[in-house]
Amino acid sequence: MFHRDSPFVNLWHRLVASCYDRALAPFEERWLRQKRCELLQWCQGQVLEIGGGTGANLECYAESGRLIFSDPDSAMLAKSLPRLNRGRLAVQPLQCRAEDLPFKSQTFDTVVATLVLCSVCNLDGVLRDVARVLRRGGRFLFIEHVRAEGKVARWQDRLTPIWSRLALGCHLNRNTVSHIQNAGFHLARLERHHPPGMPRLAQPVYSGVALNRASHSLRKEEFERFDNIGAQGGHR
Repeated sequence: MFHRDSPFVNLWHRLVASCYDRALAPFEERWLRQKRCELLQWCQGQVLEIGGGTGANLECYAESGRLIFSDPDSAMLAKSLPRLNRGRLAVQPLQCRAEDLPFKSQTFDTVVATLVLCSVCNLDGVLRDVARVLRRGGRFLFIEHVRAEGKVARWQDRLTPIWSRLALGCHLNRNTVSHIQNAGFHLARLERHHPPGMPRLAQPVYSGVALNRASHSLRKEEFERFDNIGAQGGHR
């Protein structure tokens, strides 16, 4: 087992970062880019993106506003620089871990995570810190692949120990939506997807808008701004 900061691990991270966009390109073209842009229409105010990677979301943000773009991986941040410098909006890059966000409580109106929560070391710790830095009623926007059911789920469980070492910590078998609910978020909008071209072991995928209610009880009118389709969602 290699230490996280060993030369081999750093080399592997640089290799993955260099190939990441190319590997996801067919999936981005067929489904993911459209879903990213649909989801990010729900952004408001000051925005924090965690685990921004190579910056695939950047073209989907509105041109006005301010974005803190964070990722713990220096190789991913370096790969994102061309997109960060295109000048569509004011972007501040930041290298930090999502488990230890260097911001005061209730700093942001929106936090974004797309294909991130599968790979964080401490999922519940990340969600607690997201809830902490979000303002009252703030929005947590996410797209995440999660554990399936039946035979596929059993294969996800078997392969995750190996896969997570190769894919920068990615877990195929996390019940991410349940963790989001348990962290004190209200799932105001949730959709279940089986994207075309995506390996079955990385399905289903959920996209959603969760409201931060960790700090207070939300009023009825705060929910009515959303198309609430329930916690189970529907197949898309």
